[in-house]
Amino acid sequence: MSGIAGIHSAESGGISRCALSGMIAALRHRGPDDFGIYMDERVGLAHARLSIVDLPSGGQPIANEDQTMWIVFNGEIFNYVEIRENLVRRGHVFSTHSDTEVILHLYEEKGAECLRELNGQFAFAIWDSLRKELFIARDRVGILPLFYSLHRQDLIFASEIKGLLAYPGVNPAWNNKALDQIFTFWTPLPGQTVFENIRELKPGHYLVAKNGNIREIRYWNLPFFPRDEQMHCDPQEASEEAMRLLEHAVRIRMRADVEVGCYLSGGLDSSILATLSRNRHPKLHTFGVGFEHKDFDETDYQIQMALHLGTKHHRIAATEAAIGENFPKIVWHAEMPLLRMGAVPLYMLSGSVRDRGVKVVLTGEGAEEVFGGYKVFREALIRKYWAKRPDSAMRAGLIHTLYGYGFRDPRQAATMTSFFRQGLGDSEDPLFSHLLRWRNTQKIRGFFSNGFTEATRGENGIEELRATLPDRFAKLDTFTKAQYLEMNLFMRNYRLSSQGDRAAMANSVELRMPFLDHRLIEFMAKVPSRWKILGLEDKFLLRRIFRGSLPEKILHRPKHPYRAPISTSLKACARLDAIDGLLDRKAIDSVGIFDGAKIEMLRTKLFAGDAISEIENMALAGIISTMVIDSQFMRSAYSRSAPSLKFSIDVDRRLSESMAA
Repeated sequence: MSGIAGIHSAESGGISRCALSGMIAALRHRGPDDFGIYMDERVGLAHARLSIVDLPSGGQPIANEDQTMWIVFNGEIFNYVEIRENLVRRGHVFSTHSDTEVILHLYEEKGAECLRELNGQFAFAIWDSLRKELFIARDRVGILPLFYSLHRQDLIFASEIKGLLAYPGVNPAWNNKALDQIFTFWTPLPGQTVFENIRELKPGHYLVAKNGNIREIRYWNLPFFPRDEQMHCDPQEASEEAMRLLEHAVRIRMRADVEVGCYLSGGLDSSILATLSRNRHPKLHTFGVGFEHKDFDETDYQIQMALHLGTKHHRIAATEAAIGENFPKIVWHAEMPLLRMGAVPLYMLSGSVRDRGVKVVLTGEGAEEVFGGYKVFREALIRKYWAKRPDSAMRAGLIHTLYGYGFRDPRQAATMTSFFRQGLGDSEDPLFSHLLRWRNTQKIRGFFSNGFTEATRGENGIEELRATLPDRFAKLDTFTKAQYLEMNLFMRNYRLSSQGDRAAMANSVELRMPFLDHRLIEFMAKVPSRWKILGLEDKFLLRRIFRGSLPEKILHRPKHPYRAPISTSLKACARLDAIDGLLDRKAIDSVGIFDGAKIEMLRTKLFAGDAISEIENMALAGIISTMVIDSQFMRSAYSRSAPSLKFSIDVDRRLSESMAA
């Protein structure tokens, strides 16, 4: 993977080399191996490379045969070998062995339709100098990021927002609407960012810029089907095809000219990937996180799987002090407030991967969403059933099957029953599966200042999300609705971003996610919902496929939610004075987003050692990370001077074009 940046000017001669260099320099952590640049009178393209495929000659930007088209690309096309063979048979001539050039030739032949043939994770920009047209695209699921903004007559784009902030004249400001959404959904709604006038190119979309006009067009959407349109198949048939697709997804994702490792948490999904990877790579390296507190730690399961497979396992110890110390660092990479600290250990883990000389790791993201693993799915089914007889003690007791640990104490059991009873009257609401959680998260908004509350009074993220639901959403079953919401919002905009690409690329490590192969997603969307959750057994089909291949304790272990401690990590941080300073009442009031008096009470509670509730923990993370972003981005000036980068590819056609004219 890598980092890309670019400028498209509606007027000839508007491209600044200094500006373009500054933008790509801000992304050098994404691609420290090589830098390249292309400019003409209308466009500037820049690339920071992390070398994975075609190490000797895969530098970018890359041109077609007559140098009328140029591309910068971040990502991997896993089926590039097969596409290249077909293109060669049709007469295309290649100058490299990279997957980047495959995209360019395919686009040359098919235009935007090329996206349908690509199996990969990508964000790229192609400049057609003859048509004076810029084409920018992002992968179907949203594994890799891409942002853009309009600044006067220029369209600017970059892999991360900090690349845009390095452009002269771009002055960062809070997007209150998106900030308000984070304190409901943990993330802005698709397309939004917390920076005013900076947008995310949505997953499964491409953008065309020409003659000052910009069009953003969807080419793929998450596929979901009502029950009467799902396949008529038995578990055996579904298992065989799902296994075939998953095995192939792993095989093509292990294509690289560098060593490929695998994350191993000790859970079902990572254990499956490690098993399939080990079958193809006998000397596989696996990597996992260990925690001090037993409620968070899965080390024993990691060791069991590593011994079972015979992998070389590497474990980092994510101490509470280290989590607190690294929190501001991951916020800088995430570029949005975080209500949890789960991204921090993953950031630390990618550092360990880098230090061992590994650039690529397979990871299990997507399995929970695609195969039906998260508790929110079963929770929705139970509550839907409960809603038909709200006074039934038997139906209420089904929640015990998911959260048995919360029912050991009678008082705690009563509290949990009362919590999950809320909103049963909304069981016909299309958003029913997630409303309870979103409304619970919204309690953090009680820490907002009066001024911020007034400024966002007309905003309603839940209703805005409701308005974007697909036309046939009401026809979906309860589980499929929950699956769509989880994938379209939380997975795409949070897990694949803060806990995915950002946590890994901060240390120049590439993640590959076989469970998010679009062919597997499309097939599983047609599989009957009952083969994903059978009764209340989660991931029924996936467990069935790997029965006999995994240790029984791994195959049938309950879902262990991935979390990291918040308040204890903050208090253990070596730079406790810095954390304390971010919660200082004067500092809070100067930003204006939160109520200084309320934060002072929360701060006192934290340092007094009083019990901190789940909502208060999320509030602490959200408030501190918001203050970090305000300090790191809103109040810090990015350097506008030309950085000291050495461009191995340096094409400047402005002078030659002006001379020819």
